[in-house]
Amino acid sequence: MLAAMLETFAGLDNEVEFTVISSNPADTAKRHGVEVIGWLDFMRIIKAIRKADLLISGGGSLLQNVTSGRSLYYYLGILFLGILLRTPVMLYAQGIGPVYGWLPRHLMRWLCNRVRLITVRDEGSLGELAQMGIDVPPIRATADSVLAINPVDKAIGRDILSSNHVALDKPIIGICVREWRNKLGYKKVIAEACDKINDTYGAQIVFIPMQYPEDAQAADKIVSLMQRPAIVLRAEYTTGELLSLTGNLELMLSVRLHSLIFAGVMSVPMIGVSYDPKIERFLSSVGEQVAGDLDSVTAEQILAQVEKKLANKDEFRKNNAQRMYALHEKALLNVKLALKIIHAEN
Repeated sequence: MLAAMLETFAGLDNEVEFTVISSNPADTAKRHGVEVIGWLDFMRIIKAIRKADLLISGGGSLLQNVTSGRSLYYYLGILFLGILLRTPVMLYAQGIGPVYGWLPRHLMRWLCNRVRLITVRDEGSLGELAQMGIDVPPIRATADSVLAINPVDKAIGRDILSSNHVALDKPIIGICVREWRNKLGYKKVIAEACDKINDTYGAQIVFIPMQYPEDAQAADKIVSLMQRPAIVLRAEYTTGELLSLTGNLELMLSVRLHSLIFAGVMSVPMIGVSYDPKIERFLSSVGEQVAGDLDSVTAEQILAQVEKKLANKDEFRKNNAQRMYALHEKALLNVKLALKIIHAEN
């Protein structure tokens, strides 16, 4: 998300300077070449917010308490600092909710009604805001910030695949998984589906980690349940490398949102398995449906989508190009609205 935001801001106004709050400042500075503050360095955070023309919160699913109860309070605390210091605050391409509990919802309503602007990445987030009574600032439904990123050349991905002993003259099916509450059932389902894909299409199964090493560890558990061979990529890849890898696939089967978005950007057919409403919301925005969720999905459901997607690749690419162009423009709107606030402050 940060890579996409920096790329798109630079494309519209290369004089904007960023200071990023990060849990890994050294890595963020190395990867992105921006000024970075540690997420607990509150004195520097306060100074940076005070001098800023705009405080951006997002993108992503920051304002929810499903994956973590404590993180929501942290992100709301950052919003509070911006409001307290009278710096314009923008919720940027956020995926809102779910937010459970009286106190979190009350804090959301109080703080979010005091920001300058809210953009959300899907219609479902608009509903979450309405249910919490957040209706004071201007609110726009745009698109995930990553959808503003541009396709990349496939050569880097080919080199990575070759160095991991993946044959480039055979079909490659990419799998992106994550650990979720130590559930085993979906791992068995994906293992069964991968074996059948291998048998039916002679395709190579390649697990691609969006977050390393956590995703590779989840992939290892699935591979241990498989009867056929599979390859797990074991490295932490940049955004460009992940996009390039994705471009070399026949199909992406994923539990992670941004790997599905990367598939869309690179015009690769995709199948999503949901652990969070954001998966359904994104797939719906590109005319797709999930194969199922982690609790209910079956190998048969996945295989039915695999057959359909592989048989209609040309139709998918045609429809995908039209839908992704529209979403690309919506994602760029996040930047344009942010720049409007910044320029108004100067």
